[in-house]
Amino acid sequence: MNGAGAASSPRWTSGELMAVELARLLRNDDVAVMGTASALPQVACGLARATHAPDLWFVAGGTCGVNPHLAPTVPSCCDEDLLRSDTVLPLGDVVLLEGRGDVFTVFFAGGLQIDAHGNCNLVSVGDRAKPTLRGPGTVGLPFLARVGRVLIYSMSHTPRSFVERVDFLGGPGFLDGPESWARAGLPGGGPAAVVTPLCTMDFDPATLRMRLRSVHPGVDVDQVRAATGFELVVPDGVAETAPPSSEELTEVRRLDPSGVLKGR
Repeated sequence: MNGAGAASSPRWTSGELMAVELARLLRNDDVAVMGTASALPQVACGLARATHAPDLWFVAGGTCGVNPHLAPTVPSCCDEDLLRSDTVLPLGDVVLLEGRGDVFTVFFAGGLQIDAHGNCNLVSVGDRAKPTLRGPGTVGLPFLARVGRVLIYSMSHTPRSFVERVDFLGGPGFLDGPESWARAGLPGGGPAAVVTPLCTMDFDPATLRMRLRSVHPGVDVDQVRAATGFELVVPDGVAETAPPSSEELTEVRRLDPSGVLKGR
């Protein structure tokens, strides 16, 4: 089952709902960084700045624009339009800041595969010597374990994208669970949440496995289980994700007047 669009309604698309949900996870003191295919976190950061987090800063990887002046939103962070920003940093400086671990509090991440402990794979699927699918490479994902928290998003929620164990560990989540995570002694806070077209997930504090936090409107728990390629932690009484408020939806569409998110 392809999860794309599953939470759409006549009032909003699943992409718009996901951007709103990601924005709600941001704080006023955050400094966020994102990768290339990042229309969702672009809008999420713009929405958060316009509502509850006016002091949030964000860097669009690729162009390295700081606090880009969105509207219209562009599909890729490599779009030259994102140079319309408060300032632009050299790419090498952004990489160094990612590696320091004391600057970025949020890293938006995704992958060809995401596993039960929040590890991400953007490199290859299948046998490493003869993969069935190649991705762009690790890009900035090795730095995930150096930021305050990781917000994972994926427009695909299927058993192929959400797997028990990634075929290539390009971006560390909680590794193999509590023992390996503690043994690694990594400075970051690890994955905090995962947002897909079906649901929002977080991580069980005891096992560090992905846990269902809320199902989006029109989606039920069984749909999420069927679309997930591992045994998801499901607590009693899973809540429904709050739909976008009129204020949130108005601001999302101001930031995205060309409707990039409406096709997601």
